[in-house]
Amino acid sequence: MSVERQAGAMMRRLLLPLTAWTLAGCSRAPSVDILGSFFPAWLLCLTTGILLALVARWMLSWFHTNLAMPVLAYPSLAVLLTLAMWLVFFR
Repeated sequence: MSVERQAGAMMRRLLLPLTAWTLAGCSRAPSVDILGSFFPAWLLCLTTGILLALVARWMLSWFHTNLAMPVLAYPSLAVLLTLAMWLVFFR
């Protein structure tokens, strides 16, 4: 048996369990019913997280607080709030 055939056989033996493992997580996608339409839950969490980050930015500017790196701080805050919303509502 050539080296290429052995590598191909080994690749098939590794890819089959990996493929089955990745497809095992596709059982149910969380969705939310809003006025008869089903929206993905992550989309609602992302929108809420961004809106809460905007509220936090407004509150920080209200109190005249300057951040060292706002380019990193506000997107990080939006991600943090998005993931927090996901954990609170869709464990």
